[in-house]
Amino acid sequence: MMVKVQGERWFPSEKTFAEEMKELWGDWYCDSEVGKLRAVLMHRPGPEIDGITDETAADVRFRGAINAEKARAEHDAMADVYRDHGVEVHYVCHQRQDRPNAMFMRDLMLMTPEGAILSRPAVPSRRGEERAVARTLAELGVPIIKTINGSGFFEGACAMWIDRKTVLLGSGSRANKEGIRQVESELRTIGVETILHTQIPYGSIHLDGYMNMVDRNKLAVFPWHLAYDTAQKLQELGIELIEVTDIDEIKQGMALNVVALEPGHILMPAGCPNTRQVYENAGITVTEVELGELMQGWGAVHCTTAFLKRDPL
Repeated sequence: MMVKVQGERWFPSEKTFAEEMKELWGDWYCDSEVGKLRAVLMHRPGPEIDGITDETAADVRFRGAINAEKARAEHDAMADVYRDHGVEVHYVCHQRQDRPNAMFMRDLMLMTPEGAILSRPAVPSRRGEERAVARTLAELGVPIIKTINGSGFFEGACAMWIDRKTVLLGSGSRANKEGIRQVESELRTIGVETILHTQIPYGSIHLDGYMNMVDRNKLAVFPWHLAYDTAQKLQELGIELIEVTDIDEIKQGMALNVVALEPGHILMPAGCPNTRQVYENAGITVTEVELGELMQGWGAVHCTTAFLKRDPL
């Protein structure tokens, strides 16, 4: 005899998002700046960088004219270095062709253990780039756990993972209090316990202009831009500060704009011998890539690279 069941009997799964993510979305993860790098998202510069001259450079926030073909060749060579180290390189598709800064992918998203936080750029000349990033992430199967909205603005390079439980968030001209609040809320939802707040100084727009993790417990810093309270808190967490002080190499050569390929092994712009020596003296392995033309856009390795997957530390 059939027993009639009154009403619906649908019961929810008690699995967490993280437990189901790999099966339902894909194998994406990031909880550090230095875990073994497995996958990145980049935008190979296209026609949007053609024809930039010394006279028009300031209008698009470049520091001077750019040889577009040479810049694209440098970008290709950088992507090849990633591939040579076992990194899967994905490219943004459907990007606007009126956004010369779109190659600076770190600004447009922040990867987490459960998906991407999609940025809302601060300057009007970059807004709209994030739409193509969102579309690409969706096509890849990367969850977007938050899109910065309302009055908030935030760029991914204003955040830095210290470890799975700790993130540094910098407020300044590219991330306001409301944008930071939204990011902090999402990070706490996925298990981040400690948020270190710092102000990004007037002379920098992103954290990676004056600091970058280069090993599990080693942070390379330009000491004259690092707030004392922030330095103290980082040291209390067991982070060793590696002081990089060659101002010309930092500002012109972007010597701190590096990406860790794995703990203790970084990819950095060529042409910064003094800073390279500082890294090597601290036990860091260095691989260099020539980016002299790309840096006309005021960005280098870290700026051009959005992480999609790193091994957990």
